[in-house]
Amino acid sequence: MSDPEPFEKTHRDGSLWARGQVIGDVPTGYWEWFRKDGTKLRSGHFEDGEQVGEWTTYDRNGAVYKVTRMRARKDR
Repeated sequence: MSDPEPFEKTHRDGSLWARGQVIGDVPTGYWEWFRKDGTKLRSGHFEDGEQVGEWTTYDRNGAVYKVTRMRARKDR
């Protein structure tokens, strides 16, 4: 298995849209998404390209808006 590599994607205006790690093209580990104004929108973890554990959505002021618990496919 390869080591994770940093990954970033930007909005059309060049501001940061997403930041995380990939192995090949598969998301892994901790990821964050951002609004165009730079405030964090969402964060959580990937395992083998699948959202796992708690995913947090933030309001425009940076406060936690909601937390969603993701279930692995095998648990569905």
